This record gives sequence, C-alpha cells and structure tokens, in this order.
Amino acid sequence: MSVEQAQAERQQLVSRFWRFWAAGTASGVGSAVTTVALPLIAVTTLHASAWQVSLITAATYAAWVLIGLPAGVIVARLPLRPTQVAMDLIRAAAIGSIPIAWWLGHLTLTQLVLAALVVSLATVIFDVGNSTFLTSIVDSSELTARNSLISATHSVTSTGGPSLGGLLVQVVGAVPTLCVDTVSYLVSAALLKGLPRGEARSTEAGPPMSTLIREGWQFVVRHPVMRPSLLVATSGNFVCGALMALTPIYLVRDLGASPGLVGALIATEGIGSLVGAMLNPRFVATWGTARAILVAEFGAAFFALLIPAGSGFWALGLFAVGNAGFAAGVVITSINTRTHRQVASPPELLSRVMATVRFVSWGVIPVGALAAGGLATWTSPRTALWVFCAFNLVSPLILWSSVIRHRRDLVGPATAD
Repeated sequence: MSVEQAQAERQQLVSRFWRFWAAGTASGVGSAVTTVALPLIAVTTLHASAWQVSLITAATYAAWVLIGLPAGVIVARLPLRPTQVAMDLIRAAAIGSIPIAWWLGHLTLTQLVLAALVVSLATVIFDVGNSTFLTSIVDSSELTARNSLISATHSVTSTGGPSLGGLLVQVVGAVPTLCVDTVSYLVSAALLKGLPRGEARSTEAGPPMSTLIREGWQFVVRHPVMRPSLLVATSGNFVCGALMALTPIYLVRDLGASPGLVGALIATEGIGSLVGAMLNPRFVATWGTARAILVAEFGAAFFALLIPAGSGFWALGLFAVGNAGFAAGVVITSINTRTHRQVASPPELLSRVMATVRFVSWGVIPVGALAAGGLATWTSPRTALWVFCAFNLVSPLILWSSVIRHRRDLVGPATAD
C-alpha cells in the first residue's frame, strides 16, 4: 500500500468515527432530554401517581431483563449498520407517537409505558451492536482514546441534556419537548446510514445458548472479586431504579420545583459522574483500585442520605449535593469493577461475563422502580426516598465483608489488615 493510499484510508477511518460520534451525541442529547420530559408528562399532564410513574421507569429498563442475555446472539446474526439505523427509526416512531396522540387528545399513561418499553427493547439491540460496530470503524491503536472520548461526551450530555429538557418543558411544555428526542434519533439514523454496512457474523454450530450462558454465569458467581462486585452493582442499581421513579414526583409535588429546576437538579447526577471519572485516576494511584471503590461506596452511601433530607430551599440544595455525590461514588466503582472484569476474564468468556453482569445489575432497575412506586403510594415519596437511600448502605457492607477489603487492588493477592 502506498503512502497516499494509507493516508486516504486513515482519513476515511477518522471521518467514519466522527460521523459515528456525531450520531451517538445527537441521540444522547435527545435521550437525556426525554429523561426529564417523559416523567414530567406523567406527573404534570396526566397527573400520575407515584406507582404510575414507577411503571414508566420500569418499562424504560425492562428490556435488559427480557432480552439482555440473547441480545448478543441476535445482533451477531444481523448486518450491523442497517440494524442500528432500524433501531433509531423504531425509537423515533415510539417517542414521536406521544406528541401526536397528545395533539389528537388521546394521550394515556398506557401509551407512555408502551413507548418506553419499545424504546427500551430497541436500545438494548442498539447498544449491544454499538459496542461491536465501533471496532469496525476505528483502528485498534486508537480504540482506547476513542472510547475515552465517547465516555466523556456521555458525561457532558448527561449533564447538559436534563437541564435543556427542564428548560424546554418550562418554555414549550412537556409533550412538545419530546420532539427533540424524535429528531435526534432521525439525525442519528441519517448519519449512521452513511457508514459501512457491516455483515452478519458467522453463526457456526456450537454449544447450545443455555450452555454458553451458564458458563458465563458460573464464572462470575464463583469469582472471589466479581461476585461481590456484581452484588454491589445490583444493590446500587436497585437504589438507582427507585431514585429514577421517585425523583420527579418528589421534586414537583413535595418540594414544588419548576420544570426548569427539576431538569437542573437531575443534571447534578451528570456533574457527579464527570467529577467521579476525573477523580478516579487520583484515587487509584493513591489507594489502589480495591480501596478506591471501598472509599467510593462509603462516600456514595453518605451522600445518598442527603437526597431526601431537609426542607424548603435547603432540601433542594441537599438533593443536588447528595445526587452528585452519590453518582460520583457509583461511577468510580463502575469504572474499576468494569476494568477488572475486562482484565480478569478469559477472552473467550468476556462477552458472556459482561452480559451476565449487565443482565443481573441492570435487570434489577425496574424492580427497584416498582418497589419504590408501591412504597411511595403506601406512605409518601419522601418516606420512600429515605428507605431506599438508607438501603444503599448495603453496598459498602458487601465490599467490607468480602475479600476486596483485604486487597489494595482488585487484581492481585490479598494483603494483611
């Protein structure tokens, strides 16, 4: 290959990546806007109860329970780029149906739940394919840098998107705000359509799917570090599911926050995530990965208790600080445990290990949402918040009672106390 051809090929890869990045950024902003707008539609337009809001949150993550494990096999049997485009179009149609029904005077809570479920199913397929698609348009030597850029972009959209969503809800109303997400999916589909098709991967005969799933499951639950890490992730996501269900109704009805303020307060989670990601290298260099997640989880448990505390103006401030601090701790734990899984898993098991962890830990989010909605209906949103924020103390206790407490790093031998 000549120098000119090599340069042309490299330029083509760079161009493809930026198109891929732009598509992901566009849909990420739209999704972050919907994170605020969708529950506010239920709370302010349809006057939904805490239980009904929890149904929407549960539907948003239910697909990880329904198709989380087989999604990898489904994606492997389909051409990547057309599948990604199709999932974007399905999500655009599902979200776009809500403003149309509202303008026609037929919007119901059932439609919100069904739309959230359809988006959830399409998102699982899209996300699994996305992680594979990136490797086909980025040179292996640049993969780490490109992944870092994508992660940083996600943190920024998680911070700015909810604030934008809250502002738009206040200016144009909750339902019209969803048009932003609809357009973002269409933009993503148009950008991805210009990328290489990507053929379906070979599906040669091999062990049954149940055998492959069982091997991944057994490796995780028998591993001395991955097992408690999975329990911590599951416990934390159970609380996260509850927070997602309770936060909109708590902020609007208990604290009297405006839509714009609701968006800003929810955005503090993105700020905390960004801060946690920035602090993680220093934490790891100072304490090691094992001790870093111990500190992070104890910190997250403390900050979580600030979320439902206080009254009046102070309650808003404590919520913001608590939400950001809790998110920072969760992100530090997530980065280090995910890296450990990538390093400590045999290459032939890695995808199944990741699928097992995602299936269990993300699959519990709708359970937490429904439990929170039921408890809030029986008691009150603030009481339910206190219960679930206190439950988050389980996470550091799991780590403290495991082999992780005796290590400096997650990968490596135990050390004496």
